[in-house]
Amino acid sequence: MSQTNKLKIFNDPIYGFITIPNSLIYDLIQHPYFQRLRRISQMGMSYLVYPGAHHTRFHHALGCMHIMQKAVQTLQFKGVSISEEEENALYIAILLHDIGHGPYSHAMEHSIVEEVHHEELSLLFMEQLNKEFDGKLSLAIQVFKGEYHRKFMLQLISSQLDMDRMDYLKRDSFYSGVAEGNINSERLIQMMNVQDDYLVIEEKGIYSVEKFLVARRLMYWQAYLHKTSVVAELILTKILKRAKELTQKGILLPCSEPLQFFLQNKISLSDFDKSVLDKFSYLDDYDVLGAIKAWQFHDDFVLQSLCRMILNRDLLKIQMSDDKPSKENLLAIKNKYISIAKISDKEADYFVFKGKLKNQAYSKSSEPIRILKKDKTIEDVVEASDQLHLKALSKPVTKYFICFPKVVLES
Repeated sequence: MSQTNKLKIFNDPIYGFITIPNSLIYDLIQHPYFQRLRRISQMGMSYLVYPGAHHTRFHHALGCMHIMQKAVQTLQFKGVSISEEEENALYIAILLHDIGHGPYSHAMEHSIVEEVHHEELSLLFMEQLNKEFDGKLSLAIQVFKGEYHRKFMLQLISSQLDMDRMDYLKRDSFYSGVAEGNINSERLIQMMNVQDDYLVIEEKGIYSVEKFLVARRLMYWQAYLHKTSVVAELILTKILKRAKELTQKGILLPCSEPLQFFLQNKISLSDFDKSVLDKFSYLDDYDVLGAIKAWQFHDDFVLQSLCRMILNRDLLKIQMSDDKPSKENLLAIKNKYISIAKISDKEADYFVFKGKLKNQAYSKSSEPIRILKKDKTIEDVVEASDQLHLKALSKPVTKYFICFPKVVLES
């Protein structure tokens, strides 16, 4: 059998060349579970607002691995001992941190798979891969679960300044064209160090951290929580809910076999054995989009209307406000739509509804971003910064919204 060259390089539009560090990581990337990420978009429905935002979770996972390599090199250069086995565990954990995402991820979590978080699924995928790779992922899983004794390793994978956030802010800002999200990840990584087993940023990097937090806040309001992206994702969630409701009533909807399986069955975390996990791994954006294209012609008014909204980008109206919407106002809109569309009260709930969005760029209750001062003391970035706006960034901002069909305003 011929040996394939496993030390491949990827060309990335953001970092240039990304190298695969070893053959185990090459084999993980080659695995169907991971290749599936090529068919799952990173920013969900955001392409309806930013036409360039078609990059995938595959892109993002490789980018995270690349900057993890840079972070490990920086820390080792500064005298932090990281063994080859630990280094590998960090690469594997960050590479696979998003492997549990479903199509248009968050819409799936709230509609087809009952309240199963993508992180729990990522862990199931990692555990399954660990069986297939003879236990070579054991340390990575330990780090990912936060069970490894060196705390800073988990912080590199999951914290308020982790490789995941560093890559997605830079990448999402690049592909969407929202320049405000662009951060200087190179400098942030150069400023990293480890003190008392915690990941710290050296004091001279504080302005880069401030810029990172501001960029995160702006990306949330301009991209992730952009009202059009939000309403599109909500419509998608409602489409899947309606499809599930009809399927459970015995109405067979045309769609792929894996999607059919999740529409027909109530699946919670405890149901995920290998066969269910495999079925989940066959699902990607194409199943959902293909189904929506077929369902736009279905005779169920709710299903076909919602599908057409997504396909033709003719979405529900969304009105944002700083105050909670009144029940009376919502009811009046709903009744008006019921009389226009001649549908039942329950069906109208698919078209007229309320919700809220929360954005907090920095959480003081979570693991803080620690600044290493020149005198070797450690301070939370909010205290260390002379910028008053960082204190403001740690306050959660809540906005309320209502959604309803545009025809309500027209009549």
